[in-house]
Amino acid sequence: MNPADIRKTYALHALDEKEVMNNPFLQFQQWWEEVLKAEIEEPNAMTLATSDNDGFVEARTVLLKGFDTSGFVFFTNYESRKGQQLATNPHCCLLFFWKELERQVRITGKAEKVTDEETNEYFQSRPEGSRIGAWASPQSKVVSGKAWLEENYQQFAQQFEGKLIQTPQHWGGYRVVADKVEFWQGRPNRMHDRIQYRKDGNGNWIIERLAP
Repeated sequence: MNPADIRKTYALHALDEKEVMNNPFLQFQQWWEEVLKAEIEEPNAMTLATSDNDGFVEARTVLLKGFDTSGFVFFTNYESRKGQQLATNPHCCLLFFWKELERQVRITGKAEKVTDEETNEYFQSRPEGSRIGAWASPQSKVVSGKAWLEENYQQFAQQFEGKLIQTPQHWGGYRVVADKVEFWQGRPNRMHDRIQYRKDGNGNWIIERLAP
């Protein structure tokens, strides 16, 4: 099938700037609750786009682990490619695509590291295997093969057997502090609803409609 021949008509919902919440976090909370009610698989999966100092952009899927009025939180290896890019250029973008509800949310802003307390609390809540994996995998680095990874994992599993698995220094969380949040609702004839929240110079949220 030719990709250009794939078509879908969006018509489930509508979005009006006169009816949305007065800040993006409340609007996200409303949509989040509707996503959970719809029982969408992995609703917290989001695309994270970052770039390096040369302007090369990369994107990958990460998992949202918390959100409030201060931002949107995910965890990773600080020495990974995305971690290195965020260290030199904290500007980034998050994108949720909830196809079952014909919705997208795009968040642009700056990533900052969460506190050590937040990182440790979340790390200790992870399954034991995931905690060991955080030690065993030099994320984004070239390795000799799968056997090396499995051997490294087993070595750390033996090292931590019967012991508390401490949080690695190279692992932790980021909070994306938003300056723009766009809510996209699919509509018929590609006349999609796009409502943008944008911070002004005083930190107030301006609500605007964007052309589809």
